[in-house]
Amino acid sequence: MNKKILFFFSILFMIFLSNCETASKKTKNNTNEIKAESEKLNKYFEDRFKDYLDRNPMFQTRLGIKKDYDKLDDISPEREKFELEEAKRSLKWLSDSVKTGLLDKTTQLSYHLYKQRLENQIADFKFRLYNYPINQMFGMQSGVPAFMINMHKVSTKDDAEAYISRLNKIKPLFEQLEKNLKERQEAGIVPPRFVFDHVLDDSKNVITGYPFNGKDSCALFKDIFIKIQKLDLSESEKSNLVDQARVAILDSVQPAYNSLIDLLKEIASSTNEEEGVWRWKNGGEFYYNALRRTTTTDMTAEQIHQLGLSEVGRIHKEMIKIKDQVGFNGSLQDFFKELKENDKFYYPETKEGREAYLKEAVNIVERFKLRLDELFITKPKADMVVKRVEKFREKSAGKAFYQRPAPDGSRPGTYYANLYSMRMMPIYQMEALAFHEGIPGHHMQLAIAQELEGIPKFRKYNGYTAYSEGWGLYSEYLPKELGFYSDPYSDFGRLAMELWRSCRLVVDTGIHSKKWTRQDGIDYYTENTPNDLLDCVKMVERHIVMPSQATAYKIGMNKILELRIKAENKLGNKFDIRDFHETILNNGAVPLDILEKHIDEMINTTLRN
Repeated sequence: MNKKILFFFSILFMIFLSNCETASKKTKNNTNEIKAESEKLNKYFEDRFKDYLDRNPMFQTRLGIKKDYDKLDDISPEREKFELEEAKRSLKWLSDSVKTGLLDKTTQLSYHLYKQRLENQIADFKFRLYNYPINQMFGMQSGVPAFMINMHKVSTKDDAEAYISRLNKIKPLFEQLEKNLKERQEAGIVPPRFVFDHVLDDSKNVITGYPFNGKDSCALFKDIFIKIQKLDLSESEKSNLVDQARVAILDSVQPAYNSLIDLLKEIASSTNEEEGVWRWKNGGEFYYNALRRTTTTDMTAEQIHQLGLSEVGRIHKEMIKIKDQVGFNGSLQDFFKELKENDKFYYPETKEGREAYLKEAVNIVERFKLRLDELFITKPKADMVVKRVEKFREKSAGKAFYQRPAPDGSRPGTYYANLYSMRMMPIYQMEALAFHEGIPGHHMQLAIAQELEGIPKFRKYNGYTAYSEGWGLYSEYLPKELGFYSDPYSDFGRLAMELWRSCRLVVDTGIHSKKWTRQDGIDYYTENTPNDLLDCVKMVERHIVMPSQATAYKIGMNKILELRIKAENKLGNKFDIRDFHETILNNGAVPLDILEKHIDEMINTTLRN
């Protein structure tokens, strides 16, 4: 090779090296820009979350923070308008200040979710009155004492004084509540009569017992008394604190509830027997919007109604197989009647029966814990306990629910079982209920979400009902693959729980879109499920005060199962159930369309490897 050719190639090589160096610098600069832009946006998320926390002392307490431990929330219309303006300011900042092309993948998702949340908050402000601040499910009349009893921990004298300060603030809080109720009354947003009956009962229960009247102590006084007695203080200090609590209950709590009771009786006189939101101005528009928010889909009320009817028919056929397997002669409805009326399927309505139920619920959860490694990569660090719903609210509360743990470990996750009526809590449904509310259900999903690292706090505590309740219902099905539900009656109970959620699609849309009555809904449940009549009544009353919420379960579960089948079909022997669950849980709660994108990415990544 002559010198000219060598010289030519050496020049080309030098140009190549120069281009490589330039490309490397560009890549490095681009990496630095992405890192800087992502850090800027994540700092903004954290600052806004901190500001929100500062405005919401009760949320602070739920997170185990004692910064404003002596305060309650501001629920005034002025605060709602302030939050609207905050959302508008944040949305403008995102538009003006963020270079979305320079965000890393995780921050891109955070940007999308945060922006969508702001847009929804702004769009939904016109419906801000379309709810019932007092109701039998989560109304303030029972929510405030439940918060004090379950959330406000007393470890020091200062904590006890903060508790007493909060007792004194219940009166001004309820004054705001009454203004909110009157504002809704003027807009025609008034609950049906049965809601008032439940709420009045709850309210009277809170102010019954010492220091008011009755044999026992009222729930709030009993709670603070027990908490004070556990403190390392002199008897005189304890006595002084107890006396302050008694005065606060008499001077603030009692008049707050008496005033609320008087207002509720007055408003109740203007109610009618129509239950669905269709009766409100623009009620149809509100309900469609509520369905979209709840399901994170564009499904219409009619589509959801038809899906429910189809699922009810399918599950009935599966139930008939189990009915025949256990040797029952008669129709499925006859089998339902047998399950409702035969005492062997229920713990007794006694103290011992209720204790036995709670003990077995714990055993079910503990047995499943031993199998977690077969299904999950990440497990929650937080512990979980099973508790009975408090007596002052059990008559009106739902049959079971879950409360997330405090992030600092000061409070475990809690599966609450409502043992007001043991006929609502059949033994054959125990496994499915414990799996849903506890492990692998809500405790896995919510505890893992708040323990995730590398995502902003708003994503740790943000919620999408179809995702969370879809996971809960999927978690009822999942243990069957590991050999749980070995008793055919228990497997029937699993199907009964899925049937219950399928009926919800029919009844929720029936009431709020098709003008069904409360009795229509009760009749549908009693005819199509094995559940106790009281259970059916409570469920219909839940539909009425929480329009759309109950549609999330089956729609979310169906999507998770659909995505799993998709992953199994595309990956074949490369499919790993642990990777699938990790993908579902390791980004926190997301809308169902985003969840599908995550599963598609998992599939593509696995195929490439």
